[in-house]
Amino acid sequence: MIHSADHWENVYRSKNFNAVSWYAPHLGESLRLIEQLCPDKTAAIVDVGGGESTLVDDLLHRHHLDLSVLDISAAAIDFTKCRLGAKAQQVNWHVGDITRYNFGDKKFDLWHDRAVFHFLTDPASRQAYVDLVRSSVKPGGYVLMATFGPNGPLQCSGLNVVRYDEAKLHHEFGEGFQLMGSELSDHHTPHEHGPAILVLLVSSKSMKSTLLVRLAGSHGRPKTLSDRYLEIATTGGLWP
Repeated sequence: MIHSADHWENVYRSKNFNAVSWYAPHLGESLRLIEQLCPDKTAAIVDVGGGESTLVDDLLHRHHLDLSVLDISAAAIDFTKCRLGAKAQQVNWHVGDITRYNFGDKKFDLWHDRAVFHFLTDPASRQAYVDLVRSSVKPGGYVLMATFGPNGPLQCSGLNVVRYDEAKLHHEFGEGFQLMGSELSDHHTPHEHGPAILVLLVSSKSMKSTLLVRLAGSHGRPKTLSDRYLEIATTGGLWP
């Protein structure tokens, strides 16, 4: 089961927005991928665990019209609403536990999660999360995940976390989700000298069988997620 709302209310009420370990002034890689995966500004996008993140600000600035943010902490949601001012009325806000939530009839073209899933240490909670993704993401939609990678910390915000590599994270979602690519990215926390490693996963939900794709080219530097998606979009297929 995901940890209680009381824990996260205390975190957000007791720490400055830029003092939490997952803080980043802007989620540049997420923004680039969302723009590439959802060029249609009417695409329905949900940011799970959006909290005090500025992702919603940047998506509004880029004229996305159908945005939703969910967080377990009402304090975090209220903070972001206050920061946005009148623009907050353009966003659908949800407060609740992701393992128990129901978006009703709402379906999303893209599901974004930066640093929620790795807090789900109980298999039943992870299954409930995946079940919600399955019922909430449109066929052919996208799931963009960021979790601690295999060399990341064992705890965050005083809680145990699960570390993932590409295969392990994709396995949690199972059949029906096509892995498009992943990469490792350094994230420097406010209180650590060394980086915590995040693994980014992009999956496409389909009714077809699962297909794993190669992560890097045969020569030269590893391709970024942006490189890989652009190649898929340009060629209409996967690189050899």
